[in-house]
Amino acid sequence: MKLDGSLIIMKKELRSYFYSPVAYIVIAAFLVLSGYLFFDTFFLFGRSELRGFFELLPITFSIFIPALTMRLFAEEKHSGSFEILMTLPVTTLEAVLGKFLGATAFVGIMLAPTLFYAISVALVGSPDIGPIVGGYLGALLLGATFAAIGIFASTFTKNQIIALIVGVLACFLLTLFGLDRFKMLMPSALVGVVEYLSVSGHFHSIERGVVDSRDIVYFLSVIALALMGSVHVLDERR
Repeated sequence: MKLDGSLIIMKKELRSYFYSPVAYIVIAAFLVLSGYLFFDTFFLFGRSELRGFFELLPITFSIFIPALTMRLFAEEKHSGSFEILMTLPVTTLEAVLGKFLGATAFVGIMLAPTLFYAISVALVGSPDIGPIVGGYLGALLLGATFAAIGIFASTFTKNQIIALIVGVLACFLLTLFGLDRFKMLMPSALVGVVEYLSVSGHFHSIERGVVDSRDIVYFLSVIALALMGSVHVLDERR
C-alpha cells in the first residue's frame, strides 16, 4: 500500500489543528491538569518520580483526545467536504490512516512539553529511568489507541458533540475496566476478560518499565480494529 496519500492528509490535519483555537485550548488545559498532577507529588510529597503524572493519564486522555478527534470526519460530513475528500485519488484506508497519523503526531506534540517534568526530576534526584521511558512509550501507545477510537466515533455522525460523547464514553469504559472496584462488580468468570480489555492495565504495565509484547499487541490490535471499523463505516456511506 502506498502511503503518499496518507502522509499528505496527515500534514493537512496537523496544519488544521494549529489553525483552530480548539487545539491550543486542549493543549493548555492538558498541561495545566498534568502539571498539577506532577507538582502535587513533586512538591507536596517530595517524590522524584512521574508516578502522579502517569497514574491518571488514561483518564485525562479519555477526555482530551476525543476532543481532538471529534471533528476529523464529523466536521467534514457536516460541511460537505467529505464528498470532496472521497473523490480525491486516495483510498478510504489512506484517508483514515492519514487522519490517524495526524492525530497521533499531535498527541506527541501535546506530550512534548511534559518532558520538562522528567528533566526536573532528574535535576533534583536520581529517578529510575526505566519507568520514565516506559511511561512515555505507554503514553504514545495510549494516545494512538484513543485517537483511533475517537476517529471511529467520528465516522458515525455529522455532529461533533455526539462524536465527542461517544469517544469519551468508549475511552472511559476501557479505562474503567482496570479499576478494582469495577472488576468487583463483574462475575468471576469475566474478570480475566475484563482485565485484558483494560487499557489502563496494559498502560500501567508498560509505565512501570516492563515492556511486555502482550501489552504492545493489545494496543496495536485495538488501533487496527478501530481503524478497520472506520474504513468499513466510511465505505458503506461512500
